Amino acid sequence: MIDIDNQTAYAVNEKLLNNILLDLTQQEIELIVTSNEHIQAINKEYRGIDKPTDVLSFPYEAMPMAPLGSIVVSIDYVKRKAAEFGHSEDDEFTLLFIHGLLHLLGYDHECDNGEMRAMEEKLIHKFGLPESLIVRTEG
Repeated sequence: MIDIDNQTAYAVNEKLLNNILLDLTQQEIELIVTSNEHIQAINKEYRGIDKPTDVLSFPYEAMPMAPLGSIVVSIDYVKRKAAEFGHSEDDEFTLLFIHGLLHLLGYDHECDNGEMRAMEEKLIHKFGLPESLIVRTEG
């Protein structure tokens, strides 16, 4: 289950996101949908980086019955990148959700050997997302 804190007017596709979540884990997560301004403040506080970003993941301490963690997505970033890459905002949002969820599950594209990108591609195919999103997961 996903506990959604939507601070925007964006209509989150809860059914699709829950299907993706349940494909990977039975643990609950928190999803925060916010603005560039708010995600920048979070990024500065927790990572020391004073600029907005697309998605942040905060895994919780592993404890029985505890949620897996929190994912924070900037809807401003979603809108900008969807227009830039020529796909829907829902597709961009879903890609960022997948990316954040994989980080909560322990994947790390910055130090793995392509496992996270391979899993993103697998999920893009499995859930019928556009092939154009795969390009985003390469490189």
